[in-house]
Amino acid sequence: MFHLEIITKWLDEFLRTYLLDGWALFIEFVLIGVAILAAYAVLALILIWLERKVCAFFQCRLGPNRVGPFGLLQSVADMIKILLKELIKINKVDPFLFRTAMFLVIIASICTFGALPFDKGIQAVDFNIGVFYLLAVSSLGVVGILIAGWSSNNKYTLIGAMRSGAQLISYELSCGLALMTIVMLSGSLQLSEIVAQQSYAWNIFRGGIPAIIALIIYLIAGHAETNRGPFDLPEAESELTAGYHTEYSGIQFGFFYLAEYLNMFIIAAIASTLFLGGWMPFHIPGWAGFNAVMDLIPPVIWFFGKTFACIFLALWVRWTMPRLRIDQLLNLEWKILMPLSLINIILMALWIIYV
Repeated sequence: MFHLEIITKWLDEFLRTYLLDGWALFIEFVLIGVAILAAYAVLALILIWLERKVCAFFQCRLGPNRVGPFGLLQSVADMIKILLKELIKINKVDPFLFRTAMFLVIIASICTFGALPFDKGIQAVDFNIGVFYLLAVSSLGVVGILIAGWSSNNKYTLIGAMRSGAQLISYELSCGLALMTIVMLSGSLQLSEIVAQQSYAWNIFRGGIPAIIALIIYLIAGHAETNRGPFDLPEAESELTAGYHTEYSGIQFGFFYLAEYLNMFIIAAIASTLFLGGWMPFHIPGWAGFNAVMDLIPPVIWFFGKTFACIFLALWVRWTMPRLRIDQLLNLEWKILMPLSLINIILMALWIIYV
């Protein structure tokens, strides 16, 4: 298989040949930062266009079809529009916290995005506690949401922020337990190591029924963490106008909008990495010819193919299921998903011991 790691190693050797190690490292840090921000922005535009198209498909409409071929440039036009919009000054808000909240949300999203392994050696950070890092950093976004709702001095934003805090903190437990099930199976918290162990069989197959249950729990809980329908109580338009970001306008609103879409990608990418082999191709033991053909597909294509399949599933659910009430949402977590996650950890332990 051709890995992008070849390019990064060549670039590292090239810089260290002509520059001091310190300067070479500085340039590499800058290039990595620019690459992450560029990928972050491009993926957000793609996801916005994709959701509009999927939504139109389920509602028997066409979706964006005027600006660019197949409406591909519609998201770009909307991005330019939101950048040029006026920032409306809101009276009686906490100015510092009001402006800080959006940066907390997007920084948490970017830090999580940087830890994703897109290919062998293609990730900004590869900690030996990678799964804990993902859970810890991604949970910081709820702080920004709570600050945004409180600092806006608006009853609708405060209710939306409180709903979001209760929802995110609750569903993070099921998310974490589902991921810990796979950590038990892999015996490692390092994302690159977890992917490497799936070279012959993805965890969804290696882990049997407990891994399938963990994937289902993770997809439900992860979908709830992104505040997407039918779990969009924090920003329910019919009840709260727009929830915790009602008072934000222009690029300030754009930051929340951007983070929401990238969080959807991050949830799907984590599912692909831990359950579906990440950038590893699909292999069947004993089928040498079939496996050789699968190896011809670049690892990056495998990673994004699996991730966008999970995203399509999330969009399918969003545009099919009606919105839940807040009591139904919390009952689903505390009375169904949470107990099931705890039982599933025991099942995985028995699977590891006896199978």
